[in-house]
Amino acid sequence: MDLNKVMLIGRLTRDPEVRTTPNGAKVASFGLATGFTWTDQSGQKKEQTEFHNVVLWRGLAGIAEQYLKKGSQVYIEGRLQTRSWDDKTSGQKRYRTEVVADSMIMLGRPSGGNNAGSTSMPSDEQPEPKAELPEIQIDNDDIPF
Repeated sequence: MDLNKVMLIGRLTRDPEVRTTPNGAKVASFGLATGFTWTDQSGQKKEQTEFHNVVLWRGLAGIAEQYLKKGSQVYIEGRLQTRSWDDKTSGQKRYRTEVVADSMIMLGRPSGGNNAGSTSMPSDEQPEPKAELPEIQIDNDDIPF
């Protein structure tokens, strides 16, 4: 059995580029930056950023076009795909590895106020306010183990 699965949480490095294929399918592409932090043996905090190329098709591309912008935080789930082409200027074979997304979750909150370039959901698509849940008291005698 083989598995090709990628899960990333990061921020867009540029606004999505959206185009339409000759058969009418939308495709969006953008860069995604993910960070990794660790402490080395000497106690120094280290940080590394990885950059990923992400491709979204059809409906996801439309959502990206409408709601995402540089700096937006998203969760992307998909698969790795490497494509190749011959560079017209140098004649060399070029390769590009991309994450082809199957699903996307927009994280963070839409920007509000008068911030330039902010995007927010249209009022008819705003999520319903969550009802307050009652506080539940659990007694240790109620736990079955």
